[in-house]
Formats: sequence, C-alpha cells, structure tokens
Amino acid sequence: MSTVDIGTFTLRPVDPGRDAGLLHAWVTHPKAAFWMMQDATVGDVELAYREIAADEHHHALLGLHDGEPAFLMERYDPAHRELVGLYEPEPGDIGMHFLVAPTDTPVHGFTRAVITAVMRHLFEDSATRRVVVEPDVRNTAVHALNEAVGFVPEREIEKPEKKALLSFCTRERFEKAVAA
Repeated sequence: MSTVDIGTFTLRPVDPGRDAGLLHAWVTHPKAAFWMMQDATVGDVELAYREIAADEHHHALLGLHDGEPAFLMERYDPAHRELVGLYEPEPGDIGMHFLVAPTDTPVHGFTRAVITAVMRHLFEDSATRRVVVEPDVRNTAVHALNEAVGFVPEREIEKPEKKALLSFCTRERFEKAVAA
C-alpha cells in the first residue's frame, strides 16, 4: 500500500472467523470507547464483521504494519450505509472509519501515518472524489488527525448512536495537506 518513515503499511480483508479475537481486543479496549463496542463479546465482533463481509456497500480491512496487525479500516458507501438521509451524497463519496490497535509502546507519529496510509488507499481508486467521516463530536483527538490530512468539518449531525461531526476531504485537500 505505502511506505512511510516508520515502516510499510498493507491492507487485507478482515477474515471474521480468524480475526474476531484480535479485533475484539481492540474494539473493547478503553482507548476504543468511540468505537461503541465496549461490551461486545468475541462472538458479537465476529457476527458484526461477518455482516460487513456480506455487505456490498461496507468493507472491513485489517491494516498491517511491517506485516503485523496494527489497525482496522472500514470503507462504506454513504449513499447506502451510515449517513443515509443525513446529508446529500455526491458521486465519488466514500465513507471511512479507522481504529489503531492499542499498544503499551506508542510510536510518535504512528496514528498520523496510519490515517495517511488509509487516505492514500482510498484515493488509489480513481472514482473516489471525497472521503466522508462522521466521528463523535467529543473525539477531539480524531478531529485533529482528520484536519492534519485535509478534512474540513461541515456540520454536526445527529446519528442514532451519537452526535457526529460530518467532515469531508477531497483528493486535492489531502494531497496539499500531506505535502505540507
């Protein structure tokens, strides 16, 4: 996928049966509170990712750093999932979520490198014109990361599970942000 100063990132589809235990440890970790799966069982996580795997409008990818699992990335079609009725999607919009694995030995700049790699992956598809995100309004850490790669907040929206900050990043804004 891409090489950055801190290593190489690659992506592979999530295998719900094989990856459920690993993903469970990530999504139930206190640092993943905004993922809203704190009380999930391994079975719940496996079921959730089996549903995603069967959904033509939603895809989950496991991110590897130098070959080791390090992050989760989901891409979805906002005209069919997550944001239906909450904004007017444009051709070329793609929705995204990402989660970096918890660690006891954080590496400075790692999360920014992950979101940069995720965005590069999304924009590798020439049909992608804008990436859409809807993080919880209270998740100030992810708002700062989003801004660092070119996202511009549009407005707060009410989703069934949270108040979210609807934000967009065009290919041009992304390229300008990472070139700076």
